Amino acid sequence: MRVTIYILNSLVVPVDFRKHERVTVMMKRATPDEVRRLLQLPEGFISAVGHESTSVLLTEILGVEVPFNRIAVSAKPGDIIIHFVLKTRLPEGKVLNLQELQNLDYDFVISQVEESPPQRG
Repeated sequence: MRVTIYILNSLVVPVDFRKHERVTVMMKRATPDEVRRLLQLPEGFISAVGHESTSVLLTEILGVEVPFNRIAVSAKPGDIIIHFVLKTRLPEGKVLNLQELQNLDYDFVISQVEESPPQRG
């Protein structure tokens, strides 16, 4: 089974529940160095960063080209997701430019999706 590494600009874990009835998601906070190492693996990664200014900021922070790529993701068991999470909730519809993003606190979170056995009973 091929593992895919995704990078997203949200804490959402996109799983297709039509294909996977139950999954377990393990999440941990990560440093920029941990994220950088994952993004530099030979398997590569898929960016699903849907805001251009965020992709520019991530490229700056990580030293790895993180393309702007507004796509839908459907993680499968084994996949790894890197989440870029702002610690501030923005007003509805607000899109930040690079300078505004640079002034906000953020976290990186790494999640891994695993198949869960069917529930008994």
